[in-house]
Amino acid sequence: MSRTPRLPSALLRAAACTGLAALTLTACGSGAGTDTAGSGSGSVKVGLITKTDTNPFFVKMKEGAEKAAKEDGVQLMTAAGKFDGDNAGQVTAIENMVAAGVKGILITPSDSKAIVPAIEKAKAKGVLVIALDTPTEPESAVDALFATDNLKAGELIGQYAKAAMKGKAAKIATLDLAPGVSVGVQRHDGFLKGFGVKDGDPSVVCSQDTGGDQAKGQTAMENCLQKEPGINVVYTINEPAALGAYTALKAKGREKDVLIVSVDGGCTGTRAVKDGKIAATSQQYPLKMAAEGVKAVVTYAKGGKKASGYTDTGVTLVTDKAQAGLTSKDTAYGLENCWG
Repeated sequence: MSRTPRLPSALLRAAACTGLAALTLTACGSGAGTDTAGSGSGSVKVGLITKTDTNPFFVKMKEGAEKAAKEDGVQLMTAAGKFDGDNAGQVTAIENMVAAGVKGILITPSDSKAIVPAIEKAKAKGVLVIALDTPTEPESAVDALFATDNLKAGELIGQYAKAAMKGKAAKIATLDLAPGVSVGVQRHDGFLKGFGVKDGDPSVVCSQDTGGDQAKGQTAMENCLQKEPGINVVYTINEPAALGAYTALKAKGREKDVLIVSVDGGCTGTRAVKDGKIAATSQQYPLKMAAEGVKAVVTYAKGGKKASGYTDTGVTLVTDKAQAGLTSKDTAYGLENCWG
């Protein structure tokens, strides 16, 4: 959309919602899906579709995309699902962004399989589609993937937990995401690999799904403690689940003798590492994912060169209790690079 003549923001939002048939209710209702223009003529449009617009991870991702769009003088259109798992909302967003003439779409798929037909239709119309953070199934459904190596992220904290136990027999609880979600599966598998065990190993005494939610993480930990009170290692899919686990352990007076490790590196989670609630976390970088994605679309728009394959946007082990043989950064570094 042209930014000339300049209209009041309220009118721009109204026009966007009317003309684009509302990318999602969340987008137009709260302003989360309005256009953000760069300083250029607006001839190049880039779309960003996240799972939600409330999760701090996706808020930081949007910030990265907005900054990159401004630097490159392009327009950014954003939309988000009304909830994590809102595939229909993401499909609608893709369709409306294609109709609006975007050159590329960056998307964090809520449903890695169900979103594929909509992505294929967009690609057939010459739109570059890049997955951020979460791969599609198959991964080849998109032109490129910019994401954390989630297997590596899990492996780092698995290695850390193994080293921190210093040979003590482990009774492990895994607080996972949800069945079949690739990010959760990869982190879970990576943790077990790093610790040197497999699913079904007798040292893994409890596994519960949390959806990455703090309250559900607390309930899952309570259930695991009922099943096996002697748990001494807890892997969590993310830091909200880790803080839920910590709350449950504290209620039992176990918070000081159970090792909790996690993945994400959000600011709240990194502060929890600093405070000793979480022993270590693997920090990932959503701002970098989005910024590199925008730049890839700009490159495609200017010269036709498509990004392809997988780009690892990095992961860092963050802890204030470093273990011999493992490369890590302290929480001062973590807080300088966190999100949320």
